[in-house]
Amino acid sequence: MIDVTLNTGAAMPQLGFGVWQVPDDDAYTAVKAALEAGYRSIDTARIYENEAGTGRALRDSQIPRDELFVTTKLWNSDQGFDETLRAFDASLERLGLDHVDLYLIHWPVPEQDKYVDSWKAMERLHAEGRAKAIGLSNFTEKTLGRLLASADVVPAVNQIELHPHLAQDRMRELGAEHGIATEAWSPLGQGKELLGEPVLTEIGAAHGKSPAQVVLRWHLQRGTIVIPKSVTPSRIKENIDVFDFELSDEEMGRIGTLDSGSRLGPDPDEMNWLG
Repeated sequence: MIDVTLNTGAAMPQLGFGVWQVPDDDAYTAVKAALEAGYRSIDTARIYENEAGTGRALRDSQIPRDELFVTTKLWNSDQGFDETLRAFDASLERLGLDHVDLYLIHWPVPEQDKYVDSWKAMERLHAEGRAKAIGLSNFTEKTLGRLLASADVVPAVNQIELHPHLAQDRMRELGAEHGIATEAWSPLGQGKELLGEPVLTEIGAAHGKSPAQVVLRWHLQRGTIVIPKSVTPSRIKENIDVFDFELSDEEMGRIGTLDSGSRLGPDPDEMNWLG
């Protein structure tokens, strides 16, 4: 497993496991299978409603806490200084942990305009050591710029939609300029449209790998942190089996031609749903 060194100095596994859209009981089973397959970074969120199942799987694994990297996220309706502190305490209780390795603002929700106050609360959690690193999710050039203008702590991570159909070169460059690691959600594009691209099938055949494994390798070679999700044990194992081959510059370039700027999720500058 390869680690990315965050701006806090902490090592975060570059390949982790996500549990978006996984019910709580299924999250327990999936996280347990992921840990057995070798994953050590687990990504959940309050809005996923599976922090409890995720936490049980972490505890039952009996893997030492310092060998795990746990991420959860602040939901939109919980933003604000005091609200963030309360939401964090509730997430820790559901997870059954005394700290998380990374705490993210899930969306900026620009219309609500509370993300700067939320960040100040997260800076406090970071200072207390209960959130070892703090970061963002779905922040754009506009919202990131506003937050950085008043931040005392530079975010460690910005987790954004990123896959070959949405390569996010500008946001990756902006993150690098500020020492912010880029993490991809939906790294496999959520389905057959991306993974059915002939170029991925061809490259996969040349390496004896699936299109999904090719895409994950593309992310890794670009330096992006990835959190593929699956509830299928065979797929969970397949997704971590990407460290025994390398894509050539020519293959990386061919995958780069797939970028169409197409989003699967909402535009973060217009996403104002509180849920």
